[in-house]
Amino acid sequence: MKYLLIFLLFPLAVQAQSVTNQNLFDTIPFIPEHTAPRLAQFAKEPIVPGRIIFLGNSITEMGNWKKVLNDTTVINRGIGGDITYGVLKRLKDITDRHPSKVFILLGINDIGKDIPEVVIADNYLKIVREIHSKCPDTKIYVQSVLPVNSTLPRFPQHYDKEEHILALNKLLKANATTGNYTFVDIFHLFVDANQRLDSRYTYEGLHLKPEAYDIWVAYLKKQGYL
Repeated sequence: MKYLLIFLLFPLAVQAQSVTNQNLFDTIPFIPEHTAPRLAQFAKEPIVPGRIIFLGNSITEMGNWKKVLNDTTVINRGIGGDITYGVLKRLKDITDRHPSKVFILLGINDIGKDIPEVVIADNYLKIVREIHSKCPDTKIYVQSVLPVNSTLPRFPQHYDKEEHILALNKLLKANATTGNYTFVDIFHLFVDANQRLDSRYTYEGLHLKPEAYDIWVAYLKKQGYL
């Protein structure tokens, strides 16, 4: 459980605005000491084109995608604590592999660092455009940021910014045509009647239990994305 609690993630949304060049926020991932060994591990893996990649932060890293999908070729590129700026720096590992599909889930950590949602959405566009540029045949799926539940024990209270999630998701959906990606709403799969992450599917209001990944993948398959 202690391992789970160090992985932090968060999001919010607004309609399109211009992005300034003033970086008045922290752009370093939450757990930089975790990033280096993960990247070193990735570098050791053989480059095989045409695979499915799940890209994101700890929500993605904690998913046992090979087991849930019953596919040993699926690639997990989640790094706990990562943000959109971190992913922008490690995209070569993704594009070198020319994946068939990339499923992206990012933003919760960016919001935890008070990065404006319009900047997060703009970084998403940079990510998908870089993938499209290097891998024109790759299908890109941008998944909505998940709800959180700050009423549960051990939830990191200083990241209690649930309202940002809805705003960011709104932007990610609105940018789908511009970014030439498929927006996938997984928020609704795990939200309760109070618009919080359903306590049945989470450890501490932020990270998902294994059964949540089963629901997640079943939905992706139902929609024809997998």
